[in-house]
Amino acid sequence: MKDLFDLGGSVAVVTGSSKGIGKAIAEAMAAHGAKVVISSRKLSACDEVARQIREAGGEAVAISCNVSHKDQLQHLVDETRRQLGAIDILVANAGVNPFYGGSLEIPDSAFEKILDVNIRSNHWLCQMVIPEMRKRGAGVIIVVSSVTGLKGSGALGTYAISKAADMQLVRNLAVEFGPDGLRVNCIAPGVVRTDFARALWEDPQEAERQEAWTPLRRLGVAEDIAGAAVFLAARAGAWLTGQSIVIDGGAAIVSGAPAS
Repeated sequence: MKDLFDLGGSVAVVTGSSKGIGKAIAEAMAAHGAKVVISSRKLSACDEVARQIREAGGEAVAISCNVSHKDQLQHLVDETRRQLGAIDILVANAGVNPFYGGSLEIPDSAFEKILDVNIRSNHWLCQMVIPEMRKRGAGVIIVVSSVTGLKGSGALGTYAISKAADMQLVRNLAVEFGPDGLRVNCIAPGVVRTDFARALWEDPQEAERQEAWTPLRRLGVAEDIAGAAVFLAARAGAWLTGQSIVIDGGAAIVSGAPAS
């Protein structure tokens, strides 16, 4: 039972991992023995996180990638294989939300960007890593979605659509490739105090309102999400696939909770 969360020898690619939730996931996986790839658009930021992980005794390399570009995603996959070997764990964490407002006001450019980055890039990455996982008969894919994918939203509608689609992507892949030994799951965080979600918590009154509705009476921090990723990637999660794990302090279970 001691090795339920052991990731020793595994190669894990984590997109959007120079800060926030992605960084916390990469650090946790490295702490449990995985060799991790730190990836985001800015190489300097990736290098810094990889350096911190190595100084803490883990293994990490930095590979920059803008996930909206298919050629850069392919470079990320190819360079990971060159430096570390075959990919065992893919964490598709990178995402965007360039618009906060109603459905009638969102520009086409923002709508397209949200769907391209939050859905299509994940689809592309899965297409790139699944073939080698099938050959080995093992592999783990984790998509970081959002609790907004489970409910309607007056101000985050397109983002919610993209995150609901991620949950369905996971279910489809789990059905299609489960017989080949692959496990595919989602993590759906609530409001986490990261730069990405700053618009949802930087107003003290709004943050207090959301905390009051949350059974655990606080908003999340990035480290609250990392443990679930380790669980899903490790032997502890060996019989779990196609699921979306909500991590939100219990906010989603409260009747009448305020919508975003």
